[in-house]
Amino acid sequence: MAGYELPEPADRKRPVADRSAPSGSAEESCSPQDPVFRHGIVVGFDGSTSAERALAYAVGMAVRAGCGLIIVHVANRLPTTVWAGCEPPALIDVPDHRTEVLGLELACADYLADVPWVLLERGGDICHELEEVGREYAADAIVVGTTQGLLGRLFGTVSGRLVRRAQRPVVVIP
Repeated sequence: MAGYELPEPADRKRPVADRSAPSGSAEESCSPQDPVFRHGIVVGFDGSTSAERALAYAVGMAVRAGCGLIIVHVANRLPTTVWAGCEPPALIDVPDHRTEVLGLELACADYLADVPWVLLERGGDICHELEEVGREYAADAIVVGTTQGLLGRLFGTVSGRLVRRAQRPVVVIP
């Protein structure tokens, strides 16, 4: 299993990764300038079925390209007024323990053993945060799963918004 921690500012970015890795080498070897993760593959992951399919596809891409996988869990901490296009009155930062649970599940996953990976937690708008991580790591692509349902039809899907605004290729997995 390959998991790494990134030293990030404590104000909004909190990495979660395999705790069994030595802490000294993980902090030094997994920055956006690390050649393994520079030009890596960014994948949005929330534990859903479509996100698992997107992760499996991204693992294949990373193995073929010989690069690292940057798995991003975005804890949506914005009020619903932002989804409707209004400005938020205040950003409420509520701890999301789901990222820690996802990190433990990913650390136990056998299919991630062949590729170096890191799990990042971000808070805010999903599209903005995925694109921001892609920019920081100069990612070759962003991989996301599709969203089905009424809310996606009303407010637009994350994948649809990301395809329209991203500055790098976006792969949408059904």
